[in-house]
Formats: sequence, C-alpha cells, structure tokens
Amino acid sequence: MKAKLILLFLLVCIGSQLHAQAGFPFDNEIRDFKHQDSLKFPPKNGILFIGSSSIRKWTDLEQRFSNEPIIRRGVGGCELWQIVDYYTPYILFPYQPRKIFIYAGENDIAAGKTGKFVFEEFQKLWEMINKKLSKATIYFMSVKPSPSRVKFIGEVNIANGLIRSYLKNKKNSIFIDVSTVLYAPGSTMVDNSLFEGDLLHLNSKGYDKWQKVLEPFVN
Repeated sequence: MKAKLILLFLLVCIGSQLHAQAGFPFDNEIRDFKHQDSLKFPPKNGILFIGSSSIRKWTDLEQRFSNEPIIRRGVGGCELWQIVDYYTPYILFPYQPRKIFIYAGENDIAAGKTGKFVFEEFQKLWEMINKKLSKATIYFMSVKPSPSRVKFIGEVNIANGLIRSYLKNKKNSIFIDVSTVLYAPGSTMVDNSLFEGDLLHLNSKGYDKWQKVLEPFVN
C-alpha cells in the first residue's frame, strides 16, 4: 500500500511538471534568450526593454541607440501578467539593469481583461522590481491605441490613467506617453500610416516617433 502511494505521488509530481512546461507561454523565445546569454551575457547596469511584440519587433532598437547598452527582451504577444508570473527570473532580474523600459498591457486588454487589471498587474511588477532592483529606474511606456483594437480604447485609457497616477509619487519611476505621438497632426485620431498592414504593429515611421519620445530618457 505504501509503495502504491509513493508511486501515485511521483506520477502526480511528474504530471504537474509536464503541465507547467507545456503551459509556459512563449517558452521557445525564452530559451532563445537564455542561449544568447550563454554565448555573451549582457553587462550589468544596462538599459533593458521588456514587453510584448512591440518590443520584439523593434529589431533596430539597438542601432537607434547605438551608444547605449541596450538589452531587448520582447516576448511574442505576451501579456503583462505573464511577465509578472513567468518571465522576471529569465529576462529581467539576471541583467541587473539600471533602467527598465516596459511596454505591455495591450494584449491583456485585447484578451478581454480590464484596464484596472492591467494596472494591478503593473503594480505587482513595480513592487517586484523595487524590491530586487531598488536602484533601477522604471519607465512604463503607455499602452498604445492600435487602430485594429479601437474598440478597446476605453480600457486602454483606464490602464494608462491609473498607471500614470500611480507612478507620480514613486521614486525613480516615470510614465512615458508613447500614444499621442501616434496621432495624425492636429487630430486625436491615430495615424494609420505609422502601422504595418495589420494596423497593430508599428512600422519604421512609427518607431521613429517612439524613438524621439524616448531619447531623453534612454540617453
């Protein structure tokens, strides 16, 4: 009987591990990052960009800020809660950066979560970073109003508003508006020409806009 209980316990543990591995979102991208790190680990006190595909697809980010020690760790179409629950031990804390730029939350909202939920997840992330990397400066890049997701703009505005207010009284913490720079001149409507054909991801002209806003904070 005792042997059967031990066997059952082992099977449950193995099953749990397999389920956890299978459920790890974008695990292939995390493995790729760790492989890169094994070949050449980024120096400490760098400038880290983490987040979803808006960071992952910014493939010339390092070249745009060529004089700075940029570490780009964008993960697929990840959501902010996934950064909190999964990724910080792999693509954040090991680098011990002096600056952390975060772009995430847009995919959470598109998946049906609220702006308040995004704020609460960011609050968790801020507290985690502040505890482990208290000297790092945290920059939250506002959730952008993608044309293909216009129906979510209300929740986007709620998330941005709550996070902006939260960071006002936080040391070494800055909210960066990377949204309004995407508006058409003299308008409060997004300029579609700054996006790829999917009207979700920025094209080179869109990243030009972001670069101009970020320069004072990165340099």
